[in-house]
Amino acid sequence: MDGYQHATDSDRFKVLHDAAEILLDELSERCLVERRETKEPFGLDDALVRTVRLIPRSPAGAPLAIHFTGPGLILRLGRWWEESLPTCTCDTCAEDPRGLVERLRAHAAALIEGGLWERVRRGVGGSWFETRLIGTGVSEGHEGPLSAAGARDARRGGFAAAVQWAPWQVRA
Repeated sequence: MDGYQHATDSDRFKVLHDAAEILLDELSERCLVERRETKEPFGLDDALVRTVRLIPRSPAGAPLAIHFTGPGLILRLGRWWEESLPTCTCDTCAEDPRGLVERLRAHAAALIEGGLWERVRRGVGGSWFETRLIGTGVSEGHEGPLSAAGARDARRGGFAAAVQWAPWQVRA
């Protein structure tokens, strides 16, 4: 049951791990990136999970990271984009693993084509990050609060104005 009262078949999402492996291999072969694999603490219990990062050789390109969690994945793009695939494993939500694989591929394609931008927005109540991903079949945005230290660090890193990440360089 994997801790979920109504998750009778969470193993159906294991196909995401295979799809992520294939995607990481394809991107590593096609693009000029450094591939780093680690085990990192993740989640409330700080369990170690396998994490694979693809870091473009050009610093103008946004990094991609995939955390292999339980039956699913956490996809990280650039500095702040984070997405759980699936968002829920319960039978009521019934997320389709094939649709999630397509989503993973579409998001990665948008990233490597230069479709991610991010910025810090200052407001009366504090600072927020904004991120937008645009590509074929993708047009989404996320935002969330930043700590004062996180906002200062981001502004020092050039995120006070919107940062449009560059497309990844492909191998000749």
